[in-house]
Amino acid sequence: MIDETSLNVIRELLRDARLSFREVARRIGISSGTVASRVRELERNGVIKKYTVQLDHEKMGYELTVITEIIVSGGMMMEVGEKIAAYPETTGVYNVTGESDIMVIAKFKTRQKLSDFTKNITKMPHVERTETHLVLNTLKENYGRLI
Repeated sequence: MIDETSLNVIRELLRDARLSFREVARRIGISSGTVASRVRELERNGVIKKYTVQLDHEKMGYELTVITEIIVSGGMMMEVGEKIAAYPETTGVYNVTGESDIMVIAKFKTRQKLSDFTKNITKMPHVERTETHLVLNTLKENYGRLI
């Protein structure tokens, strides 16, 4: 179980992962040594997986975001999902309940790249059907703010 101090450290790092331990400590009112030990523990336990940047994909030319539903045969959801996850355009691949087996979120610079991606998926073994939804407006996209 993660205690309130560790949650506070995580919250600060989610706001800005470049903060020094000293600055995190100042903001939440604990020692920098405590911050350092909490971060090491969170890393060791796999709670903090990596440090990265958050991009504005549209400013980088990725104008198209799609959500693709995929129906898979033969119970091969994990195998198909892993192949799809290897595509650099995918930002999320989920094995889901409901009528579809897999949901994919992907971003593209052109309609041609989207078309190629979709055709490649439909050619994969065990892929029975796909349905792609084009995102018109992104109201929220923030994967690091659950706590």
